[in-house]
Amino acid sequence: MTETHVFEGMLVPKLPWPPLQSRLPGVFWPAVPGQQGLLLAALLTQLGQTQWWPAAAIEQAQMRQLHVLIEHAQRHSRFHAERLAEFRPDQAQGLREWLSAIPVMRRADLQSRRADIDCAWLPPEHGKLSLAQSTGSTGEPVSVRRSGLNDLIWMAMTLREHLWQQRDFSQSLAIIRALFAAEDTARRGVGWKNWGPPVSELFVSGPSYGLNLETGLVRQAEWLRQIMPAYLLTYPSNLSALLDLAEADPDRLAGMGRLKQVRTIGETLHDSLRERCRRVLGVGVADLYSTQEVGVIAIECPQGGGYHVMAEGVVTEILRDDGQPCEAGETGRVVVTDLHNFATPLIRYDLGDFAEADGPCACGRGLPKIRRILGRERNQMLLPDGSRIWPTSGLRKFSGIPIRQYQLIQLALEKLEVRLHVARSLTADERRAIAEHVRQSLGHPFEIDVLDFSAPLPLGPGGKFEQFVSRVA
Repeated sequence: MTETHVFEGMLVPKLPWPPLQSRLPGVFWPAVPGQQGLLLAALLTQLGQTQWWPAAAIEQAQMRQLHVLIEHAQRHSRFHAERLAEFRPDQAQGLREWLSAIPVMRRADLQSRRADIDCAWLPPEHGKLSLAQSTGSTGEPVSVRRSGLNDLIWMAMTLREHLWQQRDFSQSLAIIRALFAAEDTARRGVGWKNWGPPVSELFVSGPSYGLNLETGLVRQAEWLRQIMPAYLLTYPSNLSALLDLAEADPDRLAGMGRLKQVRTIGETLHDSLRERCRRVLGVGVADLYSTQEVGVIAIECPQGGGYHVMAEGVVTEILRDDGQPCEAGETGRVVVTDLHNFATPLIRYDLGDFAEADGPCACGRGLPKIRRILGRERNQMLLPDGSRIWPTSGLRKFSGIPIRQYQLIQLALEKLEVRLHVARSLTADERRAIAEHVRQSLGHPFEIDVLDFSAPLPLGPGGKFEQFVSRVA
């Protein structure tokens, strides 16, 4: 029997796509989307096919697009004319050989030579230019020019993620992030009649609501109880804080039974947080890997776990220290090429992120796979022997002390600072106990200062929070 659902009061067959939004006056059915919606529908139709292509076919298509981008960059960008002067596509076999012949582009290049990297001309059909700026969590923000074409690709990949996760657009969406003005949202939040772009460009949807990230957690919980959303979008650190609140007082998030899924962005999502969300709220978490410079890089596979690279828009490499590609299970640096930015070409751009490579996915999609996203280079601790680790302190489970939030800062090779948001001031004995616990967890006799704060720890630029930051070069 054909599966059905209710649309506009009618029982209709359930289709691969949710109901489309008609933009043509006087036409409800069949829906006729606007120009942007039609472009998105065309891209989504292609993406629905190319995701099942064999890996070799995807790589071949990437090479064709990359060749066009490189030729454009050689002609119109001073930086790339120098950098790609020796590039000879006819002298290499396969995408891996092509890429190995191109030097890696660093964040410092984008900061110091943006004017030279920018192309003097790009096809006018690519649309209006805008400036995308990273949040500069390290104090080193970068900016790139992006075109209307880049926005279109971003919207298509975002919609792909919604469709993969089979979200019900007729339900409500709550968003807690830093992009809302605090004065507009502190009391009651803001609301819209639909989910906004890109969903509203093509699909019918329910309402959405926004709240500024700096709103107090108690108020956030009250707001969520009032609107009772089906979906919540926020940062992992904010989700963790809300779960802390719910664990301490279950009534804080009582009535959230309508919640179907949490969607996280902007920070590294750890498996332990996924498990806590499932245990406390009864729902799963879907993570999105993206950057301001590039857009959507990878989205979670709904069947096989891990992250599929959006290969139709980016080439993603995970590289060892020697520059060679990582095998499945190995961890390396994430280097990306934006296949459609003809304004500020990012060709083999080192994001400063680390990830674990993966092999083919059990779901059958030919899109490349990332097993885990581990974080940024600044989130690695440098040990005196020269090795680096991803630190875990176990402070969340430290018994007997009401720790609401914690952060570790590596100030020097042998010195750490532990910052704690606590319900009360700590005693000298508690400080010593925490310092010793951190030493044992990390396996090294660090000099440790323990600082306690009665207020939440400050967020970084763009509203992001990092539990560990190294200030050691």
